Amino acid sequence: MPRSFEELEVWQKALNMSKLIYTLTESEKFGRDYSLTDQIRRASVSVFSNIAEGFERGSNIEFIQFLYIAKGSCGEVRAQLYLAKELGYIDDAGFKNLLGLCKDISSQLSGLINYLKGSRLKGEKFKTNYKSMKEEVEELLKEFKV
Repeated sequence: MPRSFEELEVWQKALNMSKLIYTLTESEKFGRDYSLTDQIRRASVSVFSNIAEGFERGSNIEFIQFLYIAKGSCGEVRAQLYLAKELGYIDDAGFKNLLGLCKDISSQLSGLINYLKGSRLKGEKFKTNYKSMKEEVEELLKEFKV
């Protein structure tokens, strides 16, 4: 398991998707639609943000919950891309590229969710740093110089 959310490929792809959405919405035609621009940007930011927040919670149960939220936001971006296409804000190539990226991210999120559901580990939050009985006894013996 990665040590940080930045190491997750799905997080990196989601960040890239959001950058592409920001670039797309800077065009004059799309940019005039303030409502859709704001909504698709916020949904795209929600994807990588929820992956990060869930990872940092330190619990697989919470991570799964946030991954589902990220997956939902990814679906929201996809739906908004269809509207942008219908309104002529995005060309066919750009639409297909972003739609494929969204589907890939969604698929990776599903895979990560299934992996975490099947894992016996509960997450960092539940790890204990207890010493073994042998280590405790050795420390006591050293302390009392026995």
